[in-house]
Amino acid sequence: MRVMVTGANGFVGRQLVQRLLETGEVRGQRIEALLLLDQTLDGLPEDARVRRHYGSVTDPALLRRVLADGVDVVFHLVSVPGGAAEAQYELGYQVNLQASLELLNQLRNPWCPPVLVYASSVAVYGGELPTRMGEDQPPSPQLSYAAHKRMVEIALQDLARRGEVDGRALRLPGIVARPREPNGLRSAFMSDLLHAYAAGEAYTCPVSPDACAWWMSARCCVDNLLLAAELDNPGSQRIWQLPVLHLSIDQVLAGLADSFGEANRERIAFEPDPQLEALFGRYPPLRSPLARELGFCHDGSVAGLLRNTLNLPARRSSRAAIRKGFLA
Repeated sequence: MRVMVTGANGFVGRQLVQRLLETGEVRGQRIEALLLLDQTLDGLPEDARVRRHYGSVTDPALLRRVLADGVDVVFHLVSVPGGAAEAQYELGYQVNLQASLELLNQLRNPWCPPVLVYASSVAVYGGELPTRMGEDQPPSPQLSYAAHKRMVEIALQDLARRGEVDGRALRLPGIVARPREPNGLRSAFMSDLLHAYAAGEAYTCPVSPDACAWWMSARCCVDNLLLAAELDNPGSQRIWQLPVLHLSIDQVLAGLADSFGEANRERIAFEPDPQLEALFGRYPPLRSPLARELGFCHDGSVAGLLRNTLNLPARRSSRAAIRKGFLA
């Protein structure tokens, strides 16, 4: 089994690589080669199965070299985040759209179609959402990043229909807690809030306490990516909205207070940005029964989210939650 990860040095990519090396198999077969593609690959495990490929996913020749000996499963994670893609349109266009379409084209194989798991985004829905929402909500991208994600979803669906790429796309919510460094994500406040509270540092939140977002830990995200790769014969439906935790900032702060003390809450101030809150603070409750039936999951509760995100010990009194690959 040959497995490829684009964006392997990213926040989710690094955790996915670690999990793949630990489990050692995908789709019931032993991983013989793990092909990692990114511009830097520092700090990733030294392992005989790892093949490091340095460079940009926008380089078609590099993609051909990586895929020269064939590939069975691809996790396509690399992207220019929404804020950066909006500010640098050409870069976002090249990475998020052109490179993804080129990868799909190079993967086409009607005799033995490789499995491709694509990290799409809830951004495809736009900012004007109903008060309650289901999996059938039509996409309405309002950012270039979201438009490019939707275009790749359509291309993936088409190649799956043709039997040339066994594609599966997951619409990911805000994944936390990302490192505290510039990353071009306008939703970075979700991670920054967690880090600041846990460290007892002062933090000014750019959305109000009643702002609601969709949350997921990187650990849970990796669980879902791996499940997507494992699905046998998913049929015509190739794009799934994952189950999410629908939490207000106030609910997250209450969970943080339970773990780190109420005193740290006094260090959190609020200066809401109306535009930011309109985009990332007005998400409605979301029902996803089809995805749940397939086994996709969220972190279970705000306590589970914080345990998975900040590596807190599980409480003995909490509800048992054994899900594949993580403790809820």
